[in-house]
Amino acid sequence: MVDDGTRKALSGIPLLKTKAGPRDKELWVQRLKEEYQALIKYVQNNKSSDMDWFRLESNKEGTKWFGKCWYMHNLHKYEFDVEFDIPITYPTTSPEIALPELDGKTAKMYRGGKICLTDHFKPLWARNVPKFGIAHAMALGLAPWLAVEVPDLIEKGVISYQEKGASSD
Repeated sequence: MVDDGTRKALSGIPLLKTKAGPRDKELWVQRLKEEYQALIKYVQNNKSSDMDWFRLESNKEGTKWFGKCWYMHNLHKYEFDVEFDIPITYPTTSPEIALPELDGKTAKMYRGGKICLTDHFKPLWARNVPKFGIAHAMALGLAPWLAVEVPDLIEKGVISYQEKGASSD
């Protein structure tokens, strides 16, 4: 069910090895190194194929992540804040990615702007623990969600392009 573009993007993201979450002290440090390496590689691959679409950073502990993501539609850039916390049970439990400014604007979202990934992404994540990480969540979770939801929200007039860095109404 994965298209060729997604398959190519996914094949360029290194798989992770360390099964550790925030409670696992030294192992968590190793897992964070793997996460950063995978994210850096994914961003480099995106830039080289002119598909750059997000920026992420984390707090010092690597437990809170935040940044920007954007979606190009009809040559307009729609930009959104993105944030998520690493669950205590990570990597067994995937992060819940949120776009707070879109909270309540689509049925495919939970309270707080958390995007709905239940049906398609979470079973895939569960089959790939601990190999999948944050870069995989962005590629297989947020990217397809944006590709489906943003054009629909634009078409319905729920969000509109704004000249200086697009944002929602």
